[in-house]
Amino acid sequence: MRGLSGKRVLITGGAGGIGAVTAKRFLDEGARVMVLDRDEAACLRLESSLPTLDGLLQADVASPASVARAFEELDARLGGVDVLINNAGISIRHSFMDITPDEWRAVMDVNLNGIFYVAQQAARRMLASQGGVILNMGSTNGLMGYHYYADYNASKSGVIELTRSMALELAPLVRVNAVCPGFIMTPMQEAEYTTEMRQAFEAKVPLRRLGRPEDVAALFAFLASDEAAFITGQCFVIDGGEIAGGLASQP
Repeated sequence: MRGLSGKRVLITGGAGGIGAVTAKRFLDEGARVMVLDRDEAACLRLESSLPTLDGLLQADVASPASVARAFEELDARLGGVDVLINNAGISIRHSFMDITPDEWRAVMDVNLNGIFYVAQQAARRMLASQGGVILNMGSTNGLMGYHYYADYNASKSGVIELTRSMALELAPLVRVNAVCPGFIMTPMQEAEYTTEMRQAFEAKVPLRRLGRPEDVAALFAFLASDEAAFITGQCFVIDGGEIAGGLASQP
């Protein structure tokens, strides 16, 4: 992709799943990459597998103070940030009536509040340096109704509207978009779905497969690059056609 070589990239939730694969993709594009994650063990594993990383920041995106400290460390190491992949997120699969207040707060704290805290810190630096790209992790869950994910759905819907508002206010210096994956096979999904459940879902997807983290990483790379220089304020669905025919409404 044009314009990624030498770019300073921060990926939150980058120690595993889509984040780790995205880190590798940006390294392959010649970018300088730092990863932020709260999982120390996962960070150490990633550091071993991707030795060309510029560093890892252990922080909790749900804590404004933790995020602020991480960005101070990022400033010391990279001197700023050109691209933010705002990827960190969690989900808990259960029915609406079973969601506890603590579970609701935990999902919102990471998936929505965390997106805001990190994006605001990154945007301050991008505005000061006269440019940048912020890519927030949305989901098809923020666009359609899904069973058993009311808290997650609400958080991702919030991310989408936050993205649009940011794009308006940060233009013309900073481009802001959201990436909205459908069913992507990650460790988080593997923990929530049995083999039979995954196969049943796969059969409903028009492309007849589940998404791969590499699919999402490629979209992040394109949207961060100069190839996407006229794109901002948009939500990009990457779901194999899942929601094109209302598949999300099926239990």
